[in-house]
Amino acid sequence: MITVITGASAGIGAASALDLAKNGHELVLVGRSRARLAAVAERVRAVSDGDPKIVVADYASFDAVRRAADEIKEHCARIDVLANNAGVMTPRRELTSDGHELMIQVNHLSPFLLTNLLLDRVGRVVTTTSRAAYWAKLDISDLSRNGRRWNGWQQYGDSKQANVLFTVALAARGTAATCFHPGVIRTGFAAGTFMMRALTLPGLAEPPEAGAARLVHLATAADGVTHAGRYFKKDQPRKVPAAMGDLARAEALWTASAEATGL
Repeated sequence: MITVITGASAGIGAASALDLAKNGHELVLVGRSRARLAAVAERVRAVSDGDPKIVVADYASFDAVRRAADEIKEHCARIDVLANNAGVMTPRRELTSDGHELMIQVNHLSPFLLTNLLLDRVGRVVTTTSRAAYWAKLDISDLSRNGRRWNGWQQYGDSKQANVLFTVALAARGTAATCFHPGVIRTGFAAGTFMMRALTLPGLAEPPEAGAARLVHLATAADGVTHAGRYFKKDQPRKVPAAMGDLARAEALWTASAEATGL
């Protein structure tokens, strides 16, 4: 099995890499920091016979995503699993060099771009989303909140709702795509925000290995194929609000995302 994991330099991505390596997967580790990816690759070698491929890419740049896709395609004739796990949350509004709000680009548009560039050789897609998608009010005509009041957590939720809709659209195109809420995990994610400080108090949060196990389940178990298009929580497909499961809305987002990424 050949598995590409984005956001692989720490947290859920790194823990997933170790778990999959122990199960014999050949890995491609994608992230922003070569040094941190190299450290994860060394840990993988310590628990398996694998020798992971490292691909450095900053999701705040579409050019970097395209270069990463070219590098991955050169290395992999096929990709059994693409794990779209990279993500960011910031309370401040930031724009990328491509002109998009940072969270919508890193959490949705760049994974959308990478997935499409690799799709002809991908078996299944697993995307790390969040229950924050449930309270989101994604406006497909204003993905970057250029015309709406700024709220960091609301924008984060919008980007996570986009993950779910992307999963729906991928499944409609015949791809074995699923997404999942990893749980409240103790990582460096959204460090310093009041909400994460509260949620990660002792006893309330789980270790990265718990979120990784949920990713690995969808990457390896039959659920990742038989429940294509579904959102999972604790290894079970869950009912979602209409806004997250509507195919017409998913297709509208696909069209907007293709335009935004230049596909």
